[in-house]
Amino acid sequence: MSLAQDARVAARPATMAQRAARTWPEINNPAAWVVAVILLIMPLIANGFFLIEIFASTLILGTMALSLMFLAGYGGMVSLMQLTIAGFSAYMVAVFGISGNANISLGWPWWLAVPMALALATAFGTLGGALAVRTEGIYTIMITLAIGAAFYYFTNQNWAIFNGHTGINTVATPHFWGVNWRADIPFYYVVLAVAALCYFAVEYLSRAPFGLALQGVRDNPRRMAALGFNVNAHRIAAYAFASFVAALAGVLQVWNYRQISPGSVSVGACIDVLIIAVVGGITRPIGPFIGALIFVLLRTFALDFLVRLGLDGNRFRLLIGLGFLAIVFWSSDGVIGLWQRWRQSQRRPAANQPGRGRGHG
Repeated sequence: MSLAQDARVAARPATMAQRAARTWPEINNPAAWVVAVILLIMPLIANGFFLIEIFASTLILGTMALSLMFLAGYGGMVSLMQLTIAGFSAYMVAVFGISGNANISLGWPWWLAVPMALALATAFGTLGGALAVRTEGIYTIMITLAIGAAFYYFTNQNWAIFNGHTGINTVATPHFWGVNWRADIPFYYVVLAVAALCYFAVEYLSRAPFGLALQGVRDNPRRMAALGFNVNAHRIAAYAFASFVAALAGVLQVWNYRQISPGSVSVGACIDVLIIAVVGGITRPIGPFIGALIFVLLRTFALDFLVRLGLDGNRFRLLIGLGFLAIVFWSSDGVIGLWQRWRQSQRRPAANQPGRGRGHG
């Protein structure tokens, strides 16, 4: 074997390792491993309130916002109907499954009701996406917002299927293998597993041929069409994937609260998902989860904070709005952008030190 062949053989493992690092950049990030370990041991260090109301709620809302981030960040399509899709999925779990409203629910076991809910919600979101891709910019936002508003008013007024403004209560949760999967610790791990799968799926797709083509469609749809790519087909496929992710979050949401009502799919709640995605950062999959954590913390503790200051606790959304304006004003990429800007500012002084980057001799 020649020296050149030896060099090629020796280079293969490094090449594969570098390719894996490019595909999954979190592998070489120590901070990502620290966060993963903390999330895994969270039931050991947090009580039931923080485990479910803070961290599980953050992961659920982050998964919803992740579906919006995938469409907006990689496809250039801002959709305000992602919460509507999640709510539709939650309603279908309640309608096909078991609940306290026996005159509405069909009484299917969860392992039949959940796949049916996911399929119908994905189809619902895909049809909405097929309408939205025929427009661009502000018109896409308006169409998806109109779909969300129409669904809200329909659920509020329909009593035969959605039980009107009272909604559907006491939705049954899974019990199998002798485990109550709605108990705090099992449910937290279910939510964590679903959120992790969705996160890594988005990471993988962003580097897969489909994701790269979608980003090309986002940047220059005319050129991609000239190269032979079906622009609308890629956009509709992106809506289908994002709808499935949002539908998974909807299933977790209805299991978390064990009820679903029109208030859960209101127009204001649809806009909250957009705020979560933008505050965290719309260009990276980790952004929606950061934004969701900030949103949940403000929603949970801002009311008490305002009351202690002698203000009306119901104005906690004012703090959310001010925080949103401040982050967007200072960074177009949310908290992720602020973090990256700070890291760059720390690297510049080190790079400008005398003797750095100069060879000797």
